[in-house]
Amino acid sequence: VWAAKNTRKALFEAMQRRETFATSGPRIVLRMFGNWRFEPTDLGETMNLTLAEAYGIPMGGQLPTRPDDTEPTFLVFAERDPMSANLDRIQIIKGWLENGEAQEKVFDIACGGLDADGECVATQAPVNLSNCAWSEMAGSPELRADWVDPDYDPSHTAFYYARVIQIPTCRWTTYDSLRLGLAPPVDVPATVTEMAWSSPIWVSAEDQ
Repeated sequence: VWAAKNTRKALFEAMQRRETFATSGPRIVLRMFGNWRFEPTDLGETMNLTLAEAYGIPMGGQLPTRPDDTEPTFLVFAERDPMSANLDRIQIIKGWLENGEAQEKVFDIACGGLDADGECVATQAPVNLSNCAWSEMAGSPELRADWVDPDYDPSHTAFYYARVIQIPTCRWTTYDSLRLGLAPPVDVPATVTEMAWSSPIWVSAEDQ
């Protein structure tokens, strides 16, 4: 729950706003905001939480009526668990209804590593299975991005949520095996990529 204060009132207000997120274990911090436009319109390197909170609809909310021919824009902020590994990437998962059928698409919007064309590259982050040490050089401790839906269709009802992926670390079975002096089990992967997920932001279809 993303609450302004650690009080009963603030916690319940955050839950009523649905301003929540989840992780698979690590204490990754994740916030997401959406709107039809942000000011200043080109946030660039100045993108910060103050601007997002002032002009954005937080995760769990619904965008208001579209003011003109604009597309939904989203800001996502993610920080690693200080006791765990770096972050590999942020993704936006878009779901929508088209001709009565549910559709889904995943977009990479920020990455710890990019190729020459600025596209996300596959993570090269080996884990030392003898002591479960993760790669200190791969990924990034903090990722943030602003993203505009390139395929927006105002006739579709849609939702958008953020997914943060951590670089690989040992699976719990591997940690347990090391503590017990046993070989890791072979019927499950030795490593895992932990994740965090935001609540969605909803966009209603426009009347045609």
